[in-house]
Amino acid sequence: MNILEVRNLHVSVMNKPILRGLELHLKPGEVHAIMGPNGSGKSTLANVLAGRGDYQVTAGEILYQGQELLSMAPEDRARAGLFLAFQNPVEIPGVSNVRLLKEAFNAHQRYRRLPEMDAMAFRAYLNERTKSLELSEDWLLRPVNAGFSGGEKKRNELLQMMVLEPHLAILDEIDSGLDIDALAKVAAGINALRDTKRSMLLITHYPRLLEQVPPDKVHVLIGGQIVLCGGLDLAGQLEERGYGWLF
Repeated sequence: MNILEVRNLHVSVMNKPILRGLELHLKPGEVHAIMGPNGSGKSTLANVLAGRGDYQVTAGEILYQGQELLSMAPEDRARAGLFLAFQNPVEIPGVSNVRLLKEAFNAHQRYRRLPEMDAMAFRAYLNERTKSLELSEDWLLRPVNAGFSGGEKKRNELLQMMVLEPHLAILDEIDSGLDIDALAKVAAGINALRDTKRSMLLITHYPRLLEQVPPDKVHVLIGGQIVLCGGLDLAGQLEERGYGWLF
């Protein structure tokens, strides 16, 4: 069974059509990349999958692990293992990273009818994951994303993903605004999360991320439709030729 099936999806924003019959299928363990020019619908797809309410689905369906996704509330999608790493992570002053992560983790545990972790056990659980992302211990006490650099915010998204262990992760331009060193750390974090049971959807403009996180498939999204699919070499072609030859 596919972990995600998007069938003939049509989506509008403020009555303006954005996605026009999009088709997409991911199997468990696969990593797919979606590339395309600005305004093609990449972030719209990510937000619809996550359940943002200001997008109007006018036709089509989305199945997540065999369930109809569009009828699920955003919080139920998250509890069922769908994760969205934001393109522009928001700052939450006054809320520490450790508090946010502990509350999110235990909410998932309650949903799965599993034991919750107390503060000491969770801190030990968290320390292992911060080290893998080369994050310092004081990181956990800092307010969520407040005063963080672009690279720090993106690694914070990966830390949340490591804690919640989703079945499907959607990474919306997680490479945007990163320098060479920050990109290498983010790519290493993504690769560490690759798993035979976890699927990922990487939304990106540039092939440099895909060179470090090789996808199983690359899809080109133009005008709200996937117009071409291929492997990593397709990303290289787009880098050299742009998108004009596909219109």
